[in-house]
Amino acid sequence: MADSFAIRFAAVRSIYGPLAWGLDPSSSVLEAWKLGDSPDGLDRFVDIVLEAATGTVGIIKPQAAFYERHGWRGIRTLQRLITEAQGNGLLVILDAKRGDVGSTNDAYAEAYLGPDAPLAVDALTVHPYLGLGAMGAFISRAHESGSCLLIVTRSSNPEGRSIQSAITPAGPRVEEELLVDIGEINARLAPGEIGPLGAVVGPTRMDPALDLVSPQAIYLAPGVGAQGATPHDVALVFAACPERVIPSASRSLLLSGPDVVKLRTCAETLAEEFREVL
Repeated sequence: MADSFAIRFAAVRSIYGPLAWGLDPSSSVLEAWKLGDSPDGLDRFVDIVLEAATGTVGIIKPQAAFYERHGWRGIRTLQRLITEAQGNGLLVILDAKRGDVGSTNDAYAEAYLGPDAPLAVDALTVHPYLGLGAMGAFISRAHESGSCLLIVTRSSNPEGRSIQSAITPAGPRVEEELLVDIGEINARLAPGEIGPLGAVVGPTRMDPALDLVSPQAIYLAPGVGAQGATPHDVALVFAACPERVIPSASRSLLLSGPDVVKLRTCAETLAEEFREVL
């Protein structure tokens, strides 16, 4: 069995810090970089960000939608980004937020997780709202391949609060129950270790506090930079488990492009801030 995502994350964290660079080629970014909002512009974007990210950070986090919107050529470019980034020693978190039931979930898992997957990534964001019980293929493939499922638990956007903070019939809030379920699965699959199930917990929402220690999980913390969260916010939310959090920033870092040196400097500065507080 391959080393777990938690082990690989700890290794790159020790060198580059915990920052994940969100590589999100929105139309505004492609136009601002004067690349053109087209498949050709997307290819050039990937060339630039791969050069900038390699040796600067240990993790990248492309958002699948910004590639998929360019059709089959965009998906081909995403596949190239994943393959070349991993070949350069980068961990790849694909922010795709997949999640369904039955054979559809099986197909998603076959697409993204495991050595035979055409878009094999180190970690994948998923939605839990059809039930963790429907994620059998996701969970088993993540565990067997040393990948990580990052389950949306407390997102950084305000619109999600009505669902995530809703009270379940058993008493706890939905987000609390998700963390308990994540912890139970991790304890079964990787007793005494960080398990293959992680959670997405946005640092823009601090109250009420969550138990982030018991699940034995890795956490993705989106919302840094353009969405308002700071390294200090991340440190406060994850004070009980700072070594398990992956903060991510995208727009605030990409503003310095397309110059590779400026991109690297901006990412290095933010990465150093996180090294100091986490």
